[in-house]
Amino acid sequence: MGSPDTREDTPGPGSVLLALRYYGRELARLRWLTAPAMLLPALGNIGINYVAPLVVAKLVGRISDHAGGAVAPMVPYVLVFAGVLLLAETCWRIGIHCLNRVDAGGIEHLYVIGMDELFAKDAAFFHDNFAGALTKRVLSFASRFEEFADTLTFSVVGSLVPLLFGSVVLWQYQPLLVVVLLALIALTALCTAPLIRRRQALVDRREAAIARVSGHVADVLMNMDTVRAFGAEEREAAEHRSRVAHSRLLSLRSWDYGNLRIDTLVAPMSVLTNALGLLLAVTLGGGRHGVEEVVVAFTYYTNATRIMFEFNQIYRRLESSMTEAAQFTELLLAPPTVLDPAEPEPVANRGADVRFEQVTFAHGGAEPLFENLDLTVPSGARVGLVGRSGGGKTTLARLLLRMTDIDGGRIVVGGQDISRIRQRDLRGLISYVPQDPAMFHRTLRDNIAFARPDATDAEIRRAAEAAHVTEFADALPDGFGTMVGERGVKLSGGQRQRVALARAILRDAPILLLDEATSALDSESEILVQEALWRLMDGRTALVVAHRLSTVAGMDRLVVLDRGRIVEQGTHQQLLTRDGAYAKLWRHQSGGFLEDDAARPVLP
Repeated sequence: MGSPDTREDTPGPGSVLLALRYYGRELARLRWLTAPAMLLPALGNIGINYVAPLVVAKLVGRISDHAGGAVAPMVPYVLVFAGVLLLAETCWRIGIHCLNRVDAGGIEHLYVIGMDELFAKDAAFFHDNFAGALTKRVLSFASRFEEFADTLTFSVVGSLVPLLFGSVVLWQYQPLLVVVLLALIALTALCTAPLIRRRQALVDRREAAIARVSGHVADVLMNMDTVRAFGAEEREAAEHRSRVAHSRLLSLRSWDYGNLRIDTLVAPMSVLTNALGLLLAVTLGGGRHGVEEVVVAFTYYTNATRIMFEFNQIYRRLESSMTEAAQFTELLLAPPTVLDPAEPEPVANRGADVRFEQVTFAHGGAEPLFENLDLTVPSGARVGLVGRSGGGKTTLARLLLRMTDIDGGRIVVGGQDISRIRQRDLRGLISYVPQDPAMFHRTLRDNIAFARPDATDAEIRRAAEAAHVTEFADALPDGFGTMVGERGVKLSGGQRQRVALARAILRDAPILLLDEATSALDSESEILVQEALWRLMDGRTALVVAHRLSTVAGMDRLVVLDRGRIVEQGTHQQLLTRDGAYAKLWRHQSGGFLEDDAARPVLP
């Protein structure tokens, strides 16, 4: 499987059916609006395209039967004609009024559904998909409902219901007219159906190419500083031009196929239908209806052939809306792997101890990282996780948060298996500070309050003071009301970490999980923040992942991980006395490697 940026994810039949199911549910949910929205414009079409011409045909017949007669007998036909047009226009206005509310209500609900479905996905899903491509897909999933509903209303129901009415009227004149008309429509549909199916593959590739363009644009915009730092503007611009050109080529292929293959077939069929209808009407219309029958037949056949000619356009609009919607529902066919239990247990609040019991875990098909891992962190204990990169420290933190599920064993918090409680409840017990804190493009106050939205300004400021955020926040032009930029680009790395620590302080959860929480701080700031962290850890269970050993030397216990195994445990002094893996790491970070300088190459 290629990367999400390069593979062409074309929606299969399953995702199209799922998209259709979502859209159908919206129409059913709003059925009290959907019914008038679809039927009233169809009735308006009947009035304008079938009843009004019928009145005119009868008027023409009356005139031909009474050439040179009085005008008075014609007045009722004119009044009926005007009344029909007025009633048809009224039906249209009311129908569109209802349809506008169907479109708006459906789009709103689908926006909510789309985000809810993304919220249900696990962390691995977002690692495999570009944010820009996901944004386009979820927005198109909702917005395309408008085109779907409008096409059904105006082009499908708005054409088929009037066609049924016209067939009933034509049957009164001459049944053969109806048989020929329906037979030619069916023949046209049979001839175009295979061509339309072939065109679907072109449309799928076109939509995948468009998704690749949006994914690349989002990727570049999110990493614009890196692009500029490496002088890669021209290279990325060339890549963008290449993707856009490929998208244009695939779009033209799908459009030309519809124009040169499908429409080229439909056009002669529509001409044949019109000509044959007129011939039959003239040949068979010599009876009691005369000119009236010729006018009605010609008008109704013309309306019907317009439906035939628009058949490809109707399908193209439905196809386009469903394909874009299916680009999103394709993502839903693979269910999330991290799920809440069907009958979750309530949080028992029986302490804040953490236990990893016989835990086995492997990253997506790789060799197991943990095999039967056992680790106990008593309630209120402060434990540091140290070791070389790749040892599994951050992975343990993510497993505790249930960002991904273990393959065997269990993880217990407060005496409860975390797989038996809701993810939201589990994470409510934990204040988490990651190595690379994420910031929202919101105010500084909003970013801190994200941990507890109901916090007062005084509580937010106390948390900010404890994390030494106020030292730079008060100097900003708008203080805590300053917008931090996308991903916090207006803040330095150390400032973002302080904000993340303020969040953890404001969260005030019984378990504190820190993953290199001070890695971006300078030495002076680190001393200040460390003091705040020690106060925060007091009375709480703390798991602290650290590469810089000085930040965890004062912990109650240090756990040394190497390739998923616990190789040592103990206090800082105990581990130094043992002169094992930890002592070696400590000497390296303290300058003890200098005795090996003779063996090291001399750099020019």
